[in-house]
Amino acid sequence: MKDPTVCGYLLWFLLGLFCLRVLGQLLVVLRRPRWLPPMEQWYSGVIPYRILLPIQLVFILVMGLIAHSFTGEHLLVPAPGPGFARGIVWFSYLYAALMLLRYAVRMIRRVDQKWFGGTIPIIFHLVLAAFLYVFGTFHVI
Repeated sequence: MKDPTVCGYLLWFLLGLFCLRVLGQLLVVLRRPRWLPPMEQWYSGVIPYRILLPIQLVFILVMGLIAHSFTGEHLLVPAPGPGFARGIVWFSYLYAALMLLRYAVRMIRRVDQKWFGGTIPIIFHLVLAAFLYVFGTFHVI
């Protein structure tokens, strides 16, 4: 994929999905609306939420700078070299594969949750892997 505009819009779309995840989780923490799944579905508890939220906000900032570099007039993030970009692509493959493995293990261990129980973090890790893939493949020669 070599069209920067197409890549940029795809990066903005993936960033938008991630922002919805962060906002949804924050709403669940603050308001517990009935129309959103409970916190147990959003969060595995590996990192305390008070630490996770700032990390997610940094991700949103960096992802926004990267996406803007594709669609804005000014380059806010320097382009990685082709070798580093290949590393990003390979990391995105590994990241996605680990999330698919995480899904399989969860479904084996939590048969009661069927197909989608507790999968919100897994799905959005796949969104992050897709973001890395799009960014990396654009810069691979």
